[in-house]
Amino acid sequence: MTLQADTPVETAPSPEPEPEQSAKPGMSVVKKVGLLAGAVYILGFVVMIAAYGLSGTKNEDFNIVQPFHLDNWFHIVGPIDFNKGVLYLLLTTAITLGLLVWVAKKMTMRPNRVQTAVEAFYDLIRSMTRDNMDEKLAKKWFPLVGTLFVFILVTNLLGYIPLPVNSSEKIFGGHFPSFQLYAADTNVAVPLILALGVWGVFNYEGVRAHGFLGYIKSLVPSGVSKGMLFMLYPLEILSNFLRLLSLTVRLWANLLAGHLLIDFMGGNMAVLLGRPFLGWLTLPLGIAIYLFECALIAGLQAFIFAILTAMYIGSATHSH
Repeated sequence: MTLQADTPVETAPSPEPEPEQSAKPGMSVVKKVGLLAGAVYILGFVVMIAAYGLSGTKNEDFNIVQPFHLDNWFHIVGPIDFNKGVLYLLLTTAITLGLLVWVAKKMTMRPNRVQTAVEAFYDLIRSMTRDNMDEKLAKKWFPLVGTLFVFILVTNLLGYIPLPVNSSEKIFGGHFPSFQLYAADTNVAVPLILALGVWGVFNYEGVRAHGFLGYIKSLVPSGVSKGMLFMLYPLEILSNFLRLLSLTVRLWANLLAGHLLIDFMGGNMAVLLGRPFLGWLTLPLGIAIYLFECALIAGLQAFIFAILTAMYIGSATHSH
């Protein structure tokens, strides 16, 4: 028997491993935009210093609150004058009514995005009223609470849109008012009128629920000794009027302070100190405050005013 040698099987040569390519992901768009904005900011700061220098002279004629004064544009009738405060109130009223009419036309049997947002808003206002009043009062004053929320929100947001209403400073040869961020709420008269309406409503409901003397008695919690009544009654009567003051000042002061901060960081500090480079230096902070005010403060102040309205009406009808 002959032995046969195994014939070797030819195998294909294994491919040489390709050199590993190091993965270097490209720079993200956000980082590119951030670096570009930083470069522009630094370059602009250098240009401002080269053009105007670091020295400056205090501007004695500039008044930072002057743009918030109401200059009468023309007379209408009797004591009524037309100014930018009246203009903003008319714009707010028109936008509020137009928005509500537009929303009403968007209501369909098949929910859409507008209807979903409106239903969320409806649930929010309903929770404000039902959590603080009984069912009958909640149905009665739901329209007031909802309207106050929308009206204040619209006038607050409108205040962050620059419009040519600053008649104390002119542009284009002194023929047109300069642009300004202005809100009707920065005039204390507007929050005061709204607060007076709320104050009248919750006191009316309190008297209606308890009678005049019963309402006065209900201001002090039951069980207080007679000796303490002489101290508590004046304080409770005062606190009733302080609600009017707190509603007014909270809305007015927050909006006015926010607008003053935006103006101050957006360039007014540079004008006041006579150092143009400061306007460029503080501009990012002014933009940050502007976005913060638009995104949070405008809606928050409308929410606080509306929910305090519901709380005050509900507490006036409850026995302590």
